[in-house]
Amino acid sequence: MRQPEVARRLAALALALVLAAPVTRDAVSLVLSAAFLVEFLSDGALPALDALTPAPVRESLGPSADRWTGASLGVAPPLVLVHGYAPMGKDDPRLARAAALLARTGFDVTVPTLPGLTRGRLRPDDAAPVVAALATRPGPWAMVSVSIGAAPAFAAAADPRVRDRVGVLLALGPHASAAATLRFWLTGAFEFGGVSGRAPHDPALVRAFVDANADLVDEPTRAALAAGDAARVERSLAALPPGVRALLERLSPARAMPEVRARVILVHGYADRAVPYTESLRLAAARPAGTRLVLLHAVGHIEAAPGSVWRATREGLRLWLVFHTLRHPD
Repeated sequence: MRQPEVARRLAALALALVLAAPVTRDAVSLVLSAAFLVEFLSDGALPALDALTPAPVRESLGPSADRWTGASLGVAPPLVLVHGYAPMGKDDPRLARAAALLARTGFDVTVPTLPGLTRGRLRPDDAAPVVAALATRPGPWAMVSVSIGAAPAFAAAADPRVRDRVGVLLALGPHASAAATLRFWLTGAFEFGGVSGRAPHDPALVRAFVDANADLVDEPTRAALAAGDAARVERSLAALPPGVRALLERLSPARAMPEVRARVILVHGYADRAVPYTESLRLAAARPAGTRLVLLHAVGHIEAAPGSVWRATREGLRLWLVFHTLRHPD
């Protein structure tokens, strides 16, 4: 099913929610939450928020961060948006569009550029811009991380200097283990909690990742990849040098999860081909209390996936509840 059709069903759902709600500030929040989902999942084809809210204001906070603000039509906490792989950082068009939509719903959005993730080279230092953003005000903050942006987001949410400032952390398509995700990217294999499988990858994307992460993929692993020998790749990954394994552990959100004080919401698509949904299962298992796991058929990797009308409508309701929680974490 095409994204606009999914969004039309969500729009009908939004109307039903609005008609059932009293005319209060909470009703405004219901409308804004539903409109956000309609516009986001339709990729702008149905500009629901555009019709309801004025254009947000974008303000530069320096060369490495922007702030997006809109009209205060509802009550929402300040929010930091943590990107995944984005060559243009805060200026990535899709990231800027997401920040603008969030600002239209009432969030005061800060978008820092994470230098490593502009090059597809995630490193522990990428948490520093997120910590710096959280340090600018006491909060409570909401945080949204995208894909492998989960590593700096969870590291910041666990940092003793700022962790008490984060009220809720929503992770979209996150990884839990950098080692397991590396294995998935190189071999297509995934497994956790009795769930396992294998997904094909574009060889060009694998080569680009290896080129950007030469210190994570040693020579034996490169040779096995070049030979197309999956069994050799698996053996090479199992025998990575201790320094590489230690770095991968530092890049694993599951390691930080027990120190996170915020409420955590994990949203993952069963059809995700970039990060397998087993990673959200793994991440939820690292700290079950205070963590909500939402697995969806209607979502791929942070975008709408094909599916039945009924499934899209039903899961649209679940997404609406997630976004409403982001606005009202208490």
